[in-house]
Amino acid sequence: MRTKNLITPSVRMWIVNAIFSCTMLSITLASCHQPEMVADTAKTFSLSDTMLARIQLDTTSIQVVRDEMQLNAKITPDESRVVDVYPIMGGQVTQVSAELGDYVSKGQVLAVIRSGEVAEIERELIEAQSNVALAKKNVDLQNDLFESKMASEREVNSALKELDKTQAELKRVEELFKIYSINDKSEYYVKAPIEGFLIEKNINRDMTLPPDFSNSIFKIARLDEVWTLANVYESDIARVYSGMEAEITTLSYPGVIYRGKIDKIFSVLNPETKTNSVRIKLSNPDYKLKPEMLAIVTLKFAEKESFPSVPASSVIFDHNKNYVMIFHDRNNIETREVQVYRTTSGTAWIAQGLNQGDIVISKNQLFIYDALND
Repeated sequence: MRTKNLITPSVRMWIVNAIFSCTMLSITLASCHQPEMVADTAKTFSLSDTMLARIQLDTTSIQVVRDEMQLNAKITPDESRVVDVYPIMGGQVTQVSAELGDYVSKGQVLAVIRSGEVAEIERELIEAQSNVALAKKNVDLQNDLFESKMASEREVNSALKELDKTQAELKRVEELFKIYSINDKSEYYVKAPIEGFLIEKNINRDMTLPPDFSNSIFKIARLDEVWTLANVYESDIARVYSGMEAEITTLSYPGVIYRGKIDKIFSVLNPETKTNSVRIKLSNPDYKLKPEMLAIVTLKFAEKESFPSVPASSVIFDHNKNYVMIFHDRNNIETREVQVYRTTSGTAWIAQGLNQGDIVISKNQLFIYDALND
């Protein structure tokens, strides 16, 4: 017997619609949960092997806070190694063989000057030589007369004394020739008394020097050691002491640091700048440091406080706050806010936020900071 179909067309249509609605509801619910899963995935961070090799880790340690003071300064010659060269006599400058900045050797001719005073010394030399010759002849004559019993021993001794006198005068004039470096043209040579650099020159060819000329014509300085003179303001004088370590940098050699110690604090203030000068001696074997060169002197000194310290490069400044990246392991890196007490010479002292032993990332940490905090 054939069974009658109980599902009418209208019921069948209702069932199809119900199934379609359930399917669409499932798809909608699944799509609503998908962003949350992606967000959870994004929050998971792990440092790759490549990035781990590029970062640098430093351990926080407690250190005494160090401060620093920067002073304007200039390079000057060591005054004990500077010599002024004066003209011995007036006259006309016929030759100048050295220029400003030249390195000169001891005894090197710097200038030649023709002088009327030299001619007078030449006349004295000729006269002294003539007197010696006459005195020698007189001694020979008195000896002959003494042997012939025509002169007394007293007369012989008198002739010998006159010879000694004329020889002493000749020697004096000859010494003048050596000292003044006189030639046979009524000229004398101006020679360098020491080796060094010409840091001042006040003479030119064809210049006439009066007999009473009292200024130096050359200044020579040995520059293998130089001074750094720095100016300290009145408010900072109490913090500066002899023997204090100093670092000197110049505009001419960026990145090059010269180290020395304060060896003298001058007792007189500059009335115009109201500053006190301090001196630092520096070795200068390659002559890179030159007189009048501008420099910056950095003085460092310790304070009483002690705080956790980390490399200054580990501190990140963002949104008016300071942060460091704390490394626990490659899967656990923490962004921590800190309060910086002071930063000097590549070191940051942290007043709050760090403890001794905390490990911070001090190189290439910005990439990690951006990945964790975007």
